[in-house]
Amino acid sequence: MPSPDASLPHARLVHRRGAWRGPVADSVLLDFEDRHRRRFHMSGVGGLQFLLDLPQAQHLRDGDALELEDGRLIAIKALPEQLIEAAAHDAPGLARLAWHIGNRHLPVEITKAALRIRADKVIEAMLEGLGARLSPIEAPFEPESQGSGAPESAAHSQGHHHP
Repeated sequence: MPSPDASLPHARLVHRRGAWRGPVADSVLLDFEDRHRRRFHMSGVGGLQFLLDLPQAQHLRDGDALELEDGRLIAIKALPEQLIEAAAHDAPGLARLAWHIGNRHLPVEITKAALRIRADKVIEAMLEGLGARLSPIEAPFEPESQGSGAPESAAHSQGHHHP
């Protein structure tokens, strides 16, 4: 007996932000965790149901697009999340904060003047103890790639994910 997902359109190709054009059939609004997938039943904002069916897990980024078998495009939109922005008084202080976050293998987004992490009371207390100025914000979370450092290709991601 075929699986219930067999009748759904399948998305087997990822187009990276800036590498695709054209009208979109729908979009999906996903948080950081939900943007790292291989095979997953998805529902678009406009109601389109489809199956993400990639050869391996990839991290989808805001502005990427999934291509369905019939050529329709589904835009990826990053859902705003509860984040903490950590700033320091100087560059060495910010580097110290980055080292401690990295030592815990946490995903981190780097901006010009601060580091963004997902809200976590234990990590927030540690950062405050290191002299960080913390600000809660709500924004899409786009942390640095945790892969090999190689650029991501149009249909293949080199990254992997640590929760």
